[in-house]
Amino acid sequence: MTHLRRLVLVLGDQLDAASAALDDFDPKQDAVWMAEAKQEGAKVWSTKARIAVFLAAMRHFRDELRARRWTVDYRALGDPGEETLAGQLRAAVARLRPGKLVMVEAGEWAVAQEIEREAAALGLALEVRADRHFICSREGFLRHAHGRKQLRMEYFYREMRQQTGVLMQAGQPVGGQWNFDADNRESFGRDGPELVAAPQRFVPDAVTRGVLADVERYFPDHPGSLDDFDWPVNAAQAQEALADFVAHRLADFGRYQDAMWQGEPWLFHSRLSAAMNLKLLPPRDVIAAAEKAWHEKRAPLAAVEGFIRQILGWREFVRGVYWHHMPEYLGRNAMDAHEPLPAFYWTGETDMRCLHDTITQTLRLGYAHHIQRLMVTGLFALLYGVDPRQVHEWYLAVYVDAVEWVELPNTLGMSQYADHGVMASKPYVASGKYIQRMSNYCAGCRYDPAERTGPNACPFTTLYWDYLLRHEPTLRLNQRMSMQVRNLARLDAEARAEITAQARALRASLA
Repeated sequence: MTHLRRLVLVLGDQLDAASAALDDFDPKQDAVWMAEAKQEGAKVWSTKARIAVFLAAMRHFRDELRARRWTVDYRALGDPGEETLAGQLRAAVARLRPGKLVMVEAGEWAVAQEIEREAAALGLALEVRADRHFICSREGFLRHAHGRKQLRMEYFYREMRQQTGVLMQAGQPVGGQWNFDADNRESFGRDGPELVAAPQRFVPDAVTRGVLADVERYFPDHPGSLDDFDWPVNAAQAQEALADFVAHRLADFGRYQDAMWQGEPWLFHSRLSAAMNLKLLPPRDVIAAAEKAWHEKRAPLAAVEGFIRQILGWREFVRGVYWHHMPEYLGRNAMDAHEPLPAFYWTGETDMRCLHDTITQTLRLGYAHHIQRLMVTGLFALLYGVDPRQVHEWYLAVYVDAVEWVELPNTLGMSQYADHGVMASKPYVASGKYIQRMSNYCAGCRYDPAERTGPNACPFTTLYWDYLLRHEPTLRLNQRMSMQVRNLARLDAEARAEITAQARALRASLA
């Protein structure tokens, strides 16, 4: 006999009070199901901060729904029963005996398949509703992709601007151009950043403190620290974090979005991605707040456009790429990279200052900004030749904002070029000189970014030239790599042999 009309499944990255899954919810006939499945934190060796962000946000969302007098069937860590998501769902169905299951689209292909299989095994109808948190639906992206030989974010972004009217006037982009990269991406120079307002902190309340204690109890051997945990974990806090960013850092975001500085993790970045990816913060609210700041002359157009492009452009584009190409996308390895991930990625114990600072920061906070990810940790893995699946699993494990739909294409595609150009038109490769130009990491580091061989050679520079040598035939076919490949002509046979030998010795030392 059916006890419930519907059981609404809410996953850990679906904490949206306006979710389509909650449409026409009837507290007298329906219930919400949420579960802290211990296995989910162990699929990849997730950092404590990443696990804690998900669980703290889930428990706050549970309490908000219960405050509406809704029934929420919630299983927390330590509750008796299965440790898998599927096992928890089976147990809930046995207890509650719903007539059907309802959910919005999952954010991970494997989880979607798992729930579909379980629903079928239970003999229950599963209604999957579109996730209107996103501005572009999956079907909308398929229409954009249809008939195109190549997908490029820039053209998708322009379509999204035209469809939404964001930063548009009389059918044309405000300011007369679609993006303002030429006005952005400066370094701080020798003097470093001027005084930057630190992001608003959210001191853990009783619910979050309970989560932190549970994470330490149930995941004691996982990497990372909870000592600095101060992330927004409910919708109200997420809105406060948005207002704080717009008021104090948006104006300089574009100009310094690619700059790095030792010991300064936040700089002018928003720290909003985790809240958005958990669905605590609607992207439309974020875009509207940034656009309003420009209209009110509180932030320049270059900064606002650059920030909006990350959300309306990259974030929506990445999701489209993920669902368009999964599941085979996960196995791509276009550059035939097979080296294991160096052990220091889990400790930060390396004498390369840029990697030491970025990785220790990542393990401490669960955070690094996009250039630290792309042009420090990601660049080294790409040049070193790490198996892209291992790079993906590391990024998914260590960052608090990591959900597979957004993390996988950014890592495997843009960072590692393992999809051979689906996400990016060229590999993002550079020598240590790029890091020197965009940061102060090289000051005092034992390595010289100008040297490619010898005892003081920067490993990034050695591996950069080795990468070009190893992949020269493939890279020669890429027009955007032509200048870098032409530089190889300056190397004689002896220089090439020295680079190859030094790169081989470097890999042996890190094996």
